[in-house]
Amino acid sequence: MRALNEMILADLIAARAETMPDLDVVTFEGGGEREDEIRTYAQLWSNANRLAAGLIGRGMNYGDRFGILIRNHPEFIELMIAASLSGLVFVPIDPRTRGNKLAYTLNNSGCRGIVCADYSIAQVEEIRSQVPALEWIWLLQSGETDLRAGEAKATDLREMLERPESSVDLRLRNAEDPLQIIYTSGTTGDPKGVVFPNSRYGAATLLCSMLGIGADERPYTGLSLTHGNAQLMTLASALRLGQRAVFSRKFTKSRLWDITREYGCTFFNLLGGMATAIYSEPLRDNDADNPVRFVLSSGMPFAIWESFENRFNLKILEAYGAIEGGMAFKPIGLGPVGSFGKPPPNLEIKIVDEDGNECPPHVQGELISRAVTGEAASVNYFNNPSASQKKTLGGWLRSGDICHRDADGWLFFDYRKGGGIRHNGDFISPGFVEGVLAEHPRVDDAYVYGIPSANGAPGERDVVAAVVPSRDGFEPEAIFAHCRSKLEPNFVPTYLQVVTEIPKTASEKPQDRFLVEALCTEGAEVYAWRGTRSERIAPAEFRSGNMAPPDVLAQAQRQKVRT
Repeated sequence: MRALNEMILADLIAARAETMPDLDVVTFEGGGEREDEIRTYAQLWSNANRLAAGLIGRGMNYGDRFGILIRNHPEFIELMIAASLSGLVFVPIDPRTRGNKLAYTLNNSGCRGIVCADYSIAQVEEIRSQVPALEWIWLLQSGETDLRAGEAKATDLREMLERPESSVDLRLRNAEDPLQIIYTSGTTGDPKGVVFPNSRYGAATLLCSMLGIGADERPYTGLSLTHGNAQLMTLASALRLGQRAVFSRKFTKSRLWDITREYGCTFFNLLGGMATAIYSEPLRDNDADNPVRFVLSSGMPFAIWESFENRFNLKILEAYGAIEGGMAFKPIGLGPVGSFGKPPPNLEIKIVDEDGNECPPHVQGELISRAVTGEAASVNYFNNPSASQKKTLGGWLRSGDICHRDADGWLFFDYRKGGGIRHNGDFISPGFVEGVLAEHPRVDDAYVYGIPSANGAPGERDVVAAVVPSRDGFEPEAIFAHCRSKLEPNFVPTYLQVVTEIPKTASEKPQDRFLVEALCTEGAEVYAWRGTRSERIAPAEFRSGNMAPPDVLAQAQRQKVRT
């Protein structure tokens, strides 16, 4: 019998299924509407073998790709393990993804199949004809709709899981073989697929030891498993250490504290403006009565940092990282509030100007990183060697994030370089939003830009869509509805700004600063979506400080370099 290598996901689960088969390592809470779905190590291993056998039975060859377009379900983890076991590569896709972005992701990665749910299969059917390589669809029936697999011309995933128990021999050749391809948001062009070897997933648990997170913790997350944060900061350590992680199908701020109390969760993950959303919930007498010891945060707003800790009786463990690599963290109780910390001992970080010179304290520049040994950084973008080389020019990983450090070396995030807009933790590609707006018959021209977010999270932006309406009239409700039907929620514009023309340079480059100034002028026509209807925003609201003040907006936009 061969020795198991726990850097390989499949081998890790096989080992735990032998040593602690009955531990309830993951729980997917039912939200009071359905029963919890619990998996032990033994169940994960058994189901993963069945799914691996099903994938091989579909004719999936070593190294082939398939997509996963579902929310947080136990089957997501089982499919991950099945991919590792069968030598396949899975492509996690946010289940809200639709239209051209979904088609692009499937085509670029060359997916031969896709696993979707009853709530997401319509998105696949919409673009099915645009993805010629897609041969098969497996359907997870979540209970959220009445759709049946036969009606959707898909194979019921339960058929695989109800088959007799299978035992699949590991087809993986070594730990450096790819496990998954996670796509970037496409902030400066088309999204790029970052290839993750099995070893990187296995090594992700080393992060826990750096952060001081042990096996006695019980993590919770409502972040999507299609996102690197939930996978690497919650799931990876839970599977290796047996932390008994708790997941929700999707994040709901109003239920957060009830969930942590019910399951005894000791920490959870936050991104960007999620902290402000939680903090804006009405005060409750039991806010401080919860089992949470700390929050693993990325982008905690300076303005509410200490108030958040006091109100909910916990501490903030702030961390920074990107899917391509690079990392820093601020240990609890150390460093200034607002900083995302310093690099770990094995990593070197610099802040450099456009010429590659290191910036002095308090001067903004791009964050770059490499191993302290001086070994050149490497990134593997799928089928895109030129982008991989550009990302690691000079042997340093180029983050694209503009940051600064103080005199003691503590790092601070300022904004995203290039055309990307970070909104609620996601990097938004203006091009995708502009493309959807351009499809609407009442829009003659559109330009999308970002302004500092009203939630105060560092580096966060609200999305403004400047639109030139057609002569046939303009209905903001119809534009918002169109965007909601075609875009993921975080891509939907925060504001619609109606203008007679998009100000541009002689070379036809849009000029953000004039649009930013126009937001605050009398007579400006700006709309926001208020849940069920659009509402016109008075320019005075921007000027009064209820939203980011105009001088801050203008300064931020002058710094922004749009590609």
